[in-house]
Amino acid sequence: MLAILDYKAGNQTSVRRALDHLGIENQITADPEVLARAHGIIFPGVGAAGQAMGELTSGGLDEVLKGLIWQEKPLLGICVGCQILLDYCEENDTRTLAVIPGECRLFNPAWTEEDGTPIRVPHMGWNRVELKQDCVLLKDIPPAAEFYFVHSYHPAPHPEFVIGETSYGEKFCSIHGRTGLWAVQFHPEKSGTPGLQLLKNFHDYCLEVANAQ
Repeated sequence: MLAILDYKAGNQTSVRRALDHLGIENQITADPEVLARAHGIIFPGVGAAGQAMGELTSGGLDEVLKGLIWQEKPLLGICVGCQILLDYCEENDTRTLAVIPGECRLFNPAWTEEDGTPIRVPHMGWNRVELKQDCVLLKDIPPAAEFYFVHSYHPAPHPEFVIGETSYGEKFCSIHGRTGLWAVQFHPEKSGTPGLQLLKNFHDYCLEVANAQ
């Protein structure tokens, strides 16, 4: 079973629909015991970093999450859930979870497209991900596949944690983390077949880890 973290600042329903479509057992929950029993956790998010961190800390879910991560519970962060795994986010001047070193920055409005036109903020639409290192999340997904993005801030982790990059004016990190702890800036649950494959790959990894224990 995959647990979808319920912290009143996420797109839990969309994630649940995607997992239901794949036939993957799942539960939306904020219960620490359920999170601990799950094979893996999906940490979704929409909205602002400050609001998201406020919801996490008010219920103690920040410490629960960090504890499970240190215990190597597989976790997938999505969008804001990707951003607040880092140390700091410029949005709302927010100190975040600090489980992956780096920060989240506002897109630079001076960045331009190839034709010289300024980029639009927020970044909304479909874009490719260029892998910088191998990642099981992208297994069986064609390199030309596109994923759906909607965000004004982008993650900037330390270079060793950059897994994939996307071009929008300039290149920015769109997947970061390490084995078992991944974060994607795009929305796999809204990205059609490639996004569903990514969620299936995460679930398959979680099952492999659980069966090996």
